[in-house]
Amino acid sequence: MTEVDWTRCTGPEIRALAARGNALAVLPVGSLEQHGPHLPVITDTRTAWEISVRAARIAAESTPVLVLPGMWSGMSEHHLPFGGTISLSFSEFRGVLSGVARSLRAIGFARLLLVNGHGGNIDPLAVAARELAVEYGMPIVATTPWFIAADAIAAELETAKGPQHACEAETSVMLAMMGDAVKTDRFEEAVRQAPPRVPARPGFSRFWSFSERAPSTGVMGDPRPATAAKGERLLDAMAVALAEAMGDRVLWRAPDPVWAPGRGQGNTAGSALE
Repeated sequence: MTEVDWTRCTGPEIRALAARGNALAVLPVGSLEQHGPHLPVITDTRTAWEISVRAARIAAESTPVLVLPGMWSGMSEHHLPFGGTISLSFSEFRGVLSGVARSLRAIGFARLLLVNGHGGNIDPLAVAARELAVEYGMPIVATTPWFIAADAIAAELETAKGPQHACEAETSVMLAMMGDAVKTDRFEEAVRQAPPRVPARPGFSRFWSFSERAPSTGVMGDPRPATAAKGERLLDAMAVALAEAMGDRVLWRAPDPVWAPGRGQGNTAGSALE
C-alpha cells in the first residue's frame, strides 16, 4: 500500500513525491474542545485525520498525495465554558494556514486540501482558503466531509438527519476509531434534561456560546444509538466522497490571479482558467 501519512515519510521521500507534478497535500483541520461527558476533546481532529487518510489511500492510485498531521486547534471559543478547550483567534488561525501553504509551495506541492472536522471552522476556513489561494497562486480547497456525503450519513442515523455535536454520528465514528476513549456509561448523562436553548433569529449572525446553545451537557443530539459498525460505514462514505473530489479537474483549476497588475483590463475569463 502506498504510504500517505506525511509523518511516516522521510524528507527525501516527500521531496520526490512533490516533484512528480500536481502533488496534493491534505491538511486535516480540527479542534481541541469539549464533546460532552462521553467523548474525548480530540474528536474533531481525529475524525478529520482519519477521513483524510482513508480518502488519500483511495486517491493514491492516480495522484501523488500525502496527509499532514491534524491541526488540533481551531476556532472554538464558544466551547470554553465547558472546559478542555483550546482556541485560536481568526488572525492566528489564518496565520497557521498561511505558514502551511507557504511551506508546501516551497517544497513543491501544487495543491492543498483543507479537510475540516469542526463546525466553528467552516466560515473562517472558507475565507482563508479563498484569500490564500490568490495570495500564493495555488489551488487551495476547503471542505467539511460531513456535508459532502450527506445522503449516506442521513441513511445511517436514527436520531437526526445529519451530524450535531457529540451526537449519534460523532459518537459512532469515535467508537470505530478510539472505542477505548468513549465513555459509553455516560450516554444517559449526555442527554439528561437541560435548560432550554437560547432561540436564534434566522437570517442573522452573531456570537453564541455553547452554554447558550447546548446548556448543561455541551451536547447536541443523542449518542445512545451509536455503534462502531455504524461509525465505520460513516467514515468510509465520507472518504469515498473526498477521494472523488481529489481528482476533480474543475475543482482544482488554478485560481484566477485577480490582483495581477492590469487584470481588470484583460479577458474576463482569465488565462488561469484555461
